[in-house]
Amino acid sequence: MTHTEDRQSFYDEIGGHETFVALTKRFYEGVADDPPLREMYPEEDLGPAEVRLRMFLEQYWGGPTTYSQERGHPRLRMRHAPFAVTPEQKDRWLKHMRDAVDSLHLTEEQHAILWEYLERAAQFMVNTFDSNGPPAMPGLTIQPRP
Repeated sequence: MTHTEDRQSFYDEIGGHETFVALTKRFYEGVADDPPLREMYPEEDLGPAEVRLRMFLEQYWGGPTTYSQERGHPRLRMRHAPFAVTPEQKDRWLKHMRDAVDSLHLTEEQHAILWEYLERAAQFMVNTFDSNGPPAMPGLTIQPRP
């Protein structure tokens, strides 16, 4: 075995599946009670979105590759392109994610690693500064929301 094979994945280090279930459950409880953010989730039930986020995060951090097996490449910007993701929406998303991460009782180092990634990912999803207009994605035509 090589040295890297001996190392435990971050997924396993922080508690595996149960930790990511707790994280996404707590996050979507916040989203459900945040009308401006909730608008970004067209499905009536947040359950499918919760499962997709959990699978994505599990795979990213070294857990099962179920996300890619079921949905293909993540293509996060493309999947979020139909939605006007403004800095305000990003901040709302991060508020609920911060609450969820804080609820996990991770070590300081684990918390910092997870939180740094989530902040970068949220910033990466911002695609417009105008909540009334279509996202600014070069080469992508999006119809404005009514």
